[in-house]
Amino acid sequence: MSQSTSQNKPTAFADRLAQAVRRTGSVTCVGLDPRLEQLPTSIRQIAESGAADAKAAAYTQFCCDIIDVVKDKVACVKPQAAFFEQLGPAGMVSLGQVIGYASDAGLLVITDGKRNDIGSTATAYAQAYLGAGDASPWGSDSLTVSPYLGRDSLEPFVEVCDERAAGVFVLVKTSNPGGGLLQDRVTDGQTIYARVAELVQELNQGRTGESGYGPIGAVVGATYPEQLAEMRAAMPTSWILIPGFGAQGGTAKDVIAGFDDAGMGAIVNNSRNLIFAHRRDEYSQKYGESRWQDAVSAATDEMNAVLATRIS
Repeated sequence: MSQSTSQNKPTAFADRLAQAVRRTGSVTCVGLDPRLEQLPTSIRQIAESGAADAKAAAYTQFCCDIIDVVKDKVACVKPQAAFFEQLGPAGMVSLGQVIGYASDAGLLVITDGKRNDIGSTATAYAQAYLGAGDASPWGSDSLTVSPYLGRDSLEPFVEVCDERAAGVFVLVKTSNPGGGLLQDRVTDGQTIYARVAELVQELNQGRTGESGYGPIGAVVGATYPEQLAEMRAAMPTSWILIPGFGAQGGTAKDVIAGFDDAGMGAIVNNSRNLIFAHRRDEYSQKYGESRWQDAVSAATDEMNAVLATRIS
């Protein structure tokens, strides 16, 4: 998705995300996490041979069918690279096809790869993934990254964000129960996640756009609402990507604290409860597996409505 300003400069990622949220009226991010055993039978049959390229074709079809359903309902999608990588080279081709299809459909794409390293390796990751359309090989608008290697591991991503009007989401306080092993550890009177939040805020200095937000976002889980409120205050110029909603137990009430006073500044990811909605009792009875896309549509509408009610 490559919108431009009147000066013909690419619009900053944070501003494009704000525009997309306003245009769709949605803060939902649809996670594209294809799992072969949970696909509708009609899609799973594509992979009947068991070959990696057949499975990859099924993943591509499934994700593109979902994109067709949600493209006018949400601002962004988040393909999880691991499920594609699991299939080897064929899966990576599928991931590229899904990213391209989503971008062509007008959706912002956050590739969930949790990448990072140091020096030229970090630069290589950044140059590979960051940049919509033909600005990068993968064509992602944004990428999730790990801060564990320190500031110098994030700076190459920031530089490429500046060059290509892209964005990153830094892991700050993740939704999984075991994340506290390191993230909650206190050193010099401060938790590690709070120190990472400080760094994220520092990296956004001088980079905020018309929306008031910068390219360096943060991942903060819905399963820790008190910390989410703390992180919203600590990172006032960062978009927050909130995982953990739905299947992981996070609720609309839990995510409220992630938004600013205007109901902006955060997007809420939901994967399984949306893309496999046909397997949920309330939708399986109404639509059946043959109308699985209708189930995805209804589940997305429901999430949009619940979040709009809670946030307004």
